[in-house]
Amino acid sequence: SLKLENKTKGKHRKQICQIVLDHFEERYATELGDTWASVRDVLTNPLCWQHAILLNKFSQSTELENTLCVKGYHPAFQGNLPYLPASFKCYIRRTPGRFPAQKHQAGKLKQYYLLNAASLLPVLALEVKDGEDVLDLCAAPGGKSVAILQCACPGQFHCFEYEDLRSRWLEQTIESFIPYPLINLITVSKLDGRQIGDLKPELYDKVLVDAPCSNDRSWLFSSDTQQVMLRLTKRKELPALQFQLLRSAIKALRPGGSLVYSTCTLSKAENSDVINLILNSCSNVIPVDISEMAKAVSLEFTFLSGTQQHELLVLPEKGRAWGPMYLAKLKKM
Repeated sequence: SLKLENKTKGKHRKQICQIVLDHFEERYATELGDTWASVRDVLTNPLCWQHAILLNKFSQSTELENTLCVKGYHPAFQGNLPYLPASFKCYIRRTPGRFPAQKHQAGKLKQYYLLNAASLLPVLALEVKDGEDVLDLCAAPGGKSVAILQCACPGQFHCFEYEDLRSRWLEQTIESFIPYPLINLITVSKLDGRQIGDLKPELYDKVLVDAPCSNDRSWLFSSDTQQVMLRLTKRKELPALQFQLLRSAIKALRPGGSLVYSTCTLSKAENSDVINLILNSCSNVIPVDISEMAKAVSLEFTFLSGTQQHELLVLPEKGRAWGPMYLAKLKKM
């Protein structure tokens, strides 16, 4: 445990990239106003970051749950959530720190997945039911795919990831958490998400678009200046890609089906601006109110005020250092 602690401290000593922080200051001070100062304090201090523990229902352990309770963890989601399957269990605690990760072992299922608790909100907003055909459009590294399968057993479950390395990562994640024969229902493909709508029109009941985005947390600690400058340029191109992925996802949805779009950035250009563009250009989709879900989890998550009813933006703050995570829900008519 001492070795793990030293390794963790080493990670925490990563240097903040001043170029990125200056870019954030310029952009987010305007977009978030007074809220930005407290968000910045969390993003720039990994020692106050928290990690949630999503239990794997396919490898249940009462002993693990007891251990978590002894260590001060409690369920992240409870009470009046509109959608919360009994099999979906996630534990968090207010104090910072990271539970030990489990290594991938061929043929052996992991008991839990470590993640940012806010990344589970898009899955709960999607409300997958047994037998529904589901598409996870940008699936790697696979945490949300695993979370969906904790909720329900889809009829078909297609996970797409365009990049080779990330696709292999996704496959390994699914192998680590999902048993046979259920794993046979899951198809992992390396197709470009922008093509899915034309290749598989009106095939799915539910679609998750966890889009490629700026990823504010990791970007802030970039060490390669040349790479940082390249990402600054590419950041301007992301909204166009996100729009194309969303439009493709809408084509892949059956009429009456629903879609959740999510990112892990605070950027208005990559979040609400993309959704507004879709709503203004696609007459066959309507926004879905998810404000009740926000009310039900307001003790554990901090949300940006003033957003529309179909969208949420989780803001990290000390003691509730989850996010950033943006999500919006749409329905196809």
